[in-house]
Amino acid sequence: MASPRNKATSPSSQTKAMTMDEPEDIKKHNDEDDDVKPLLIEPSSSRDIPMGGADSEQGFLSRAVARNPEFFQQAAKFGFCFCGLQVSYLTWGYMQELIMTTQFEPTERVPSGMFPSAAFCVFSNRFLAVLVAMIAVKIKHGAVFSHNVAPLWAFTPCALSNTMSSWSQYASLKYVSFPVQTVFKSSKIIPVMIMGKLLKGTTYPYGQYIEALLITVGVAIFSVASKTSSRDTSTEIIGLVFLLMYICFDSFTAQWQDKVYQQYGKKNVDPYQMMLGVNSSAICITTAGLIITGDLPVVWEFITANPIVLRYNIITAITSASGQLCIFYTIKEFGPIVFTIIMTTRQMFSICISSIVFGHPISLKAFVGAALVFSVIFYQIRRKYNARMQREGSGGGGSGQN
Repeated sequence: MASPRNKATSPSSQTKAMTMDEPEDIKKHNDEDDDVKPLLIEPSSSRDIPMGGADSEQGFLSRAVARNPEFFQQAAKFGFCFCGLQVSYLTWGYMQELIMTTQFEPTERVPSGMFPSAAFCVFSNRFLAVLVAMIAVKIKHGAVFSHNVAPLWAFTPCALSNTMSSWSQYASLKYVSFPVQTVFKSSKIIPVMIMGKLLKGTTYPYGQYIEALLITVGVAIFSVASKTSSRDTSTEIIGLVFLLMYICFDSFTAQWQDKVYQQYGKKNVDPYQMMLGVNSSAICITTAGLIITGDLPVVWEFITANPIVLRYNIITAITSASGQLCIFYTIKEFGPIVFTIIMTTRQMFSICISSIVFGHPISLKAFVGAALVFSVIFYQIRRKYNARMQREGSGGGGSGQN
């Protein structure tokens, strides 16, 4: 009879026997379970982690661009137009004020020493713009005028209105106070919309008129509250007439340029051809004005005695040419309303730069005006983005809702 001790087996031997009898796949699974895995590590997922670092943010941005590339392409174009217009015309305005307000060496015909002709500044700007446009059109199209779809006479109305708006603005400065100037210059958006309805039959939603009014009020509050005039000029009726002429002519200019793009096709008229057509007509108008007024010999004598004035005019002409390129490109891509909003907010940036450079304080009222303007602008951007996303979503693009 076998001993009970011989029949009994130890737990270790049982475990060993079980291990030896296990199938191969079960042993493999048990070996994998024996590895200690770190805690709180989830498998890789395409889900974004909020505040998850640069990699996740870069992935989110790349997916957003891939989902709606047209929007971000338009945003990049808008940024280029905005920066180009601001840099060009802030520099242009500074140089223009430097020319017209600096007391230079007096001459026989100009004993005051002040630059004698604002029309010559306009002429120099147009002259360089024509040269730049001719070179650009020649390089891009192979000929200066023969390949242009839009005839030169199509640009003459906006060239005449542009010249008249500049003249009206200069003429008004002697007869109106600074707050009145500021309010009129800030209120160009609504007249541009009205001119678009008259010239092209364009209709705008009532909400867009309210947005334009809010931007006008905000810019006017900011400008009046943060800047004072060194002149004590009272407002006269003739000054208001000049300002009304300036607003009307300036509104007509942008809308007529947009009408040329629509009539002859944006693909057939590029910014260089627009620049060439407008300035070719404008230089004829300004040259005739210089001859009729007899300013040419006076200006020649003044520049001969003050050569630095010629340098100032050249810098002004360069910035004017670059600004015109940005103007025509902005109107072509975004229309006259967006262009007018950019130019309306330009005086706010001018005041901010002046405050930083010269240490001028900006009051609380000015900040309120600035907050109103940029709130409306950001609301417009958001509204247009949501509208674009809804159109793409309803069209089956799958871009989804925001």
